[in-house]
Amino acid sequence: MFTQNSLRPSLKTVLKTSTVAGLAAVMLATGIPARIAQSFAEPVKVTAPQVASFGDVVDAVSPAVVSVRVQSDVKPVENDGNFTFDFGGRGFDQLPDDHPLKRFFREFGGQDGGQSAPRQFGEKDGGKRKGHLRPTSQGSGFFISEDGYIVTNNHVVDDGAAFTVIMHDGTELDAKLVGKDSRTDLAVLKVDNKENRKFTYVSFADDSKVRVGDWVVAVGNPFGLGGTVTAGIISARGRNIGSGPYDDYLQIDAAVNRGNSGGPAFNLDGQVVGINTAIFSPSGGNVGIAFAIPASVAKDVVAELMKDGKVERGWLGVQIQPVTKDIAESLGLADAQGALVVEPQSGSPGEKAGIKKGDVITALDGDTVKDSRDLAKRVAVIKPGTTVDLSVWRNGKSETVKVEIGRLESDQQASASEQQANPDQQQSSEQELADLGISVSPADDGNGVMVAAVDPDSDASDRGLKAGDRITTVNNQEVKSAEDITKVIDQARKDGRSKALFQVDTDNGSRFLALPIGQG
Repeated sequence: MFTQNSLRPSLKTVLKTSTVAGLAAVMLATGIPARIAQSFAEPVKVTAPQVASFGDVVDAVSPAVVSVRVQSDVKPVENDGNFTFDFGGRGFDQLPDDHPLKRFFREFGGQDGGQSAPRQFGEKDGGKRKGHLRPTSQGSGFFISEDGYIVTNNHVVDDGAAFTVIMHDGTELDAKLVGKDSRTDLAVLKVDNKENRKFTYVSFADDSKVRVGDWVVAVGNPFGLGGTVTAGIISARGRNIGSGPYDDYLQIDAAVNRGNSGGPAFNLDGQVVGINTAIFSPSGGNVGIAFAIPASVAKDVVAELMKDGKVERGWLGVQIQPVTKDIAESLGLADAQGALVVEPQSGSPGEKAGIKKGDVITALDGDTVKDSRDLAKRVAVIKPGTTVDLSVWRNGKSETVKVEIGRLESDQQASASEQQANPDQQQSSEQELADLGISVSPADDGNGVMVAAVDPDSDASDRGLKAGDRITTVNNQEVKSAEDITKVIDQARKDGRSKALFQVDTDNGSRFLALPIGQG
């Protein structure tokens, strides 16, 4: 018989043997325990779709883009506090001394980036001492030739006395002003190239092929930060922002800020489609609406500046305005197009050729004139001394007038200056023209009639006629009294017209407006 005590050694031996056997099985399956490797899940990895990059374009064109630093003997106006900047939760004074924005604002005097209107600086002792040169503005530019010609904006270099160009690699070069053109806001600089370096340069694109929706890449020097790249699309073409008679801007939505002025906007082929010039910024910062001078405009102007240092333009010498639908109806024109002559300048080519106020210029050498801006741009590119045929709508019929185009001098204005009426010159002999909603009285000098009062609920008020304005003609006929106006309007009604064309002198110049005359 076996006793309980006699079984214990045997059980221990069995258990010990089983444990050893189990460990051996583990070693056979996994290897030596000290070298057992832990198993982890695979990290997340996504294969992104192939998206076109601007990297190749940027790499190619960046060496051609420069920063332009301007010095002069004028001092920027102090910042008026209208512009604010977010420095990541810190105040301006809390920024490190070597922070690029703090260096920029300290150097250029104010949060407006040195782009504010200048005032005289450094004049002492009755103007006998001239102040030293100091930084007043900075912008962007780009090489347009291998030997160092640079394109930028006129407003960047205007009033400058010394210019420094900072290249992509940080090299600083002195430059001189070759020429500038305020009417298109373009300027050309030439770097001091004593070492006969060959610069990377870019070319202008054929912007007639640019479409709304095309990609553009803007490269420039916003806030003095150096080469900065933004991207967007062409948002619109042919924008008129009121900067001059030759406005024809591309609108882009790439981020453009102070300091980008004069910098290029490239297409994906690395060609310049526009020169960044202005932004719409009610907040003081970028809101995605920027305006660029089209390559087609810049190319011709830059070529003339490089050749002669100035731009020679054709000159007709007439003040013009667009033809609205109401004006077209008042004149018997089938379409609201052409340029309405407000006044020919004294001694101008237009006046000498017989162009009269109230004429509508409808075609130039047989090509239809779309509007007043179209005429201004087309006349500007005509070589002075050239004779052209103008088709003119006058007194209800078309006539042809031959004009020898003159030369637009730098001090001439694109439109005629008019002697303004004095709103205080009122006559007591007021007469009411109830159908028009106005009261008028003869002018003291006998030239037209003065508007004494305007019914705020009238069509005249809706079209901007105000007390103090002077009416000089109605349907291109001179008027000196209320009776003259009534007589012309009665004739227009007999001719089946529903509107009459009034020429009005205001504080802002002379213009035409069409007023409904009904049937009396």
